[in-house]
Amino acid sequence: QVQLVESGGGLVQAGGSLRLSCAASGRTFSRYVMGWFRQAPGKEREFVTAISWSGGSTYYADAVKGRFTISRGNAKNMVYLQMNSLKPEDTAVYYCAADPRPWSIVVVRTANEWDYWGQGTQVTVSS
Repeated sequence: QVQLVESGGGLVQAGGSLRLSCAASGRTFSRYVMGWFRQAPGKEREFVTAISWSGGSTYYADAVKGRFTISRGNAKNMVYLQMNSLKPEDTAVYYCAADPRPWSIVVVRTANEWDYWGQGTQVTVSS
């Protein structure tokens, strides 16, 4: 089992950058596929990006491709989301998620199918 705690959210102007962090507990962190999701008010939770156990594979939603970068540090049980060129439509609560299944299975899963979640961190982008 793994517990996740996000940090790094805040208020930023359009065009700015933020770096989110997700601290994970558990000795088997390196065996989990890690992902970021977001949920804006009145909308469903949506996939943002995911990274494989080794960090060798990543996948991004079209809306963030080229602007966001996911990375992980298995030695520190950390996952990061670097967000650049932020837009007002990126405003949402951002959630860190983890799943122990193989990459090919997890990467196509919907939000409801991931096993573990953090409590979320608010990101607000002003225009």
